[in-house]
Amino acid sequence: MKHVAIVLAGGKGSRMNSDIPKQYMELMGKPVLYYSLKAFEESDIDAIVLVVGKGEIDYCRKNIVERYGIKKVVSVVEGGSERYYSVLNGLRAISGCDYVYVHDGARPCVSSGIIRKCLDEVQIYKACVAAVPVKDTIKVADDNGFAVETPDRSLLWQIQTPQCFEYSLVKYAYEAMAVDDNRGNITDDAMVVEKYTDARVKMTKSEYENIKITTPEDIMIAESFLNKH
Repeated sequence: MKHVAIVLAGGKGSRMNSDIPKQYMELMGKPVLYYSLKAFEESDIDAIVLVVGKGEIDYCRKNIVERYGIKKVVSVVEGGSERYYSVLNGLRAISGCDYVYVHDGARPCVSSGIIRKCLDEVQIYKACVAAVPVKDTIKVADDNGFAVETPDRSLLWQIQTPQCFEYSLVKYAYEAMAVDDNRGNITDDAMVVEKYTDARVKMTKSEYENIKITTPEDIMIAESFLNKH
């Protein structure tokens, strides 16, 4: 069985208040993106497809992949205008793959344990996502900011990455999405599989430390987690 990771590194990080895309910002002396790539490099994943922003292929290949010796990167491709187009470009760059793992390059704290759990469960369920049970009460609000519903917290999960699928399943779903003019707001890969196939997506118990770098304080939090390990 061949397992391939698609690592997404095409975001701009507008909430970081920086001219530098968040995946290239320095974290303990190395780019944020390095840590995700290194985690998959040291895992049982066979290959990595790196999806980057427009005009950044040469930069990423030279300054990250080659500089830090990430040998499993077999392809560096440009992403699209939206996240889901970037994933589709990554899927189209893969051949002869059985399972694919879509991961945000801005999640530097992904551990070998998370990847191992995802690898085990995707082969059982065909679709699974790294996730953790929510800790806080969640409110659904109306357009004016008034609470209208309080979902049962025991049923709620906070979704992370990697999101993992049988390759033929997720490729079919994404190709169907690409030609659907009424796709709506797609926020993660599981939504695409849920919308365009009959597959059920399994929650794979992850770790709360697997945070996404979104705002400036997240850099300090990630540094704390990485130092601990």
